[in-house]
Amino acid sequence: MKSMIDSTQAAVRSDARFSFARMPDGTRLRYFRQGPPDAPAILLLHGLSDSSFSFSRILPLVPPQVQAIALDQRGHGESDRPQSGYTLTDLAWDALNVLEAAHVDRALVVGHSMGTYVARVMAALAPHRVTSLVLIDPGPGTNAVLHELWGVVSQFKDPVDPAFVRDFQESCIHRPVPPEFMDLVVQESLKLPAAVWRAALAGMMAYQPVEDRITCPTLVLGGDRDAVFSVDEMNAVARGIKDGRVRTLEGIGHTPHWEDPRTAIGILLEELAAAQI
Repeated sequence: MKSMIDSTQAAVRSDARFSFARMPDGTRLRYFRQGPPDAPAILLLHGLSDSSFSFSRILPLVPPQVQAIALDQRGHGESDRPQSGYTLTDLAWDALNVLEAAHVDRALVVGHSMGTYVARVMAALAPHRVTSLVLIDPGPGTNAVLHELWGVVSQFKDPVDPAFVRDFQESCIHRPVPPEFMDLVVQESLKLPAAVWRAALAGMMAYQPVEDRITCPTLVLGGDRDAVFSVDEMNAVARGIKDGRVRTLEGIGHTPHWEDPRTAIGILLEELAAAQI
């Protein structure tokens, strides 16, 4: 709780808390939750090497009548780091099991980067649990940037080089973010051992498209200065989904929820409201 609140400098909400959910294989996953348990829910899935902390700039902006759940995916944040279970199907079932543990029947699922792959697989596996999707800077699969990243990550040794991690995270932004926020982002990424970096990235790069199985309304939200996935790639994701739309933010990189949190949360709340109609 302390790191989430210190990072946002927000008042402590009495309904905000961290909990743990145990997966069928015994892995414990930590998740952050705020808002009434019977309120419309948003599930937030972070990107590679991030954690629930990735959403700490928007969580204080979520209105009190909305429930927000931000997961530390396996291997990340304060969740357990098992040797296996890093395929996208594994991660999607983890997220569905966290919803079950939180007694949430259905949610707007928001994924960022790697989290967009997990979110898409979730929507294909359990369409009755996903009211709609917001995919923040998704890719249609692998690309030259991910292959270049794999060339480095596949050679990782423990401990992972802090200079590489900082360069990696700073390459994701175009608009500056507070230095203290970036420092904490880097600290979160340094929690991952080399094996988790490799397993999570390998799972992401093995993505088998499921867009044609997604039936819920889907917004692809991206920055026009994204250095990981191009606007053309994001448009391709949206075209593959029956009810897919694209919204592009000018002057924003790979992390809209870091770079412009007020605009990002406004868009998420619009999508949540539309899902309730």
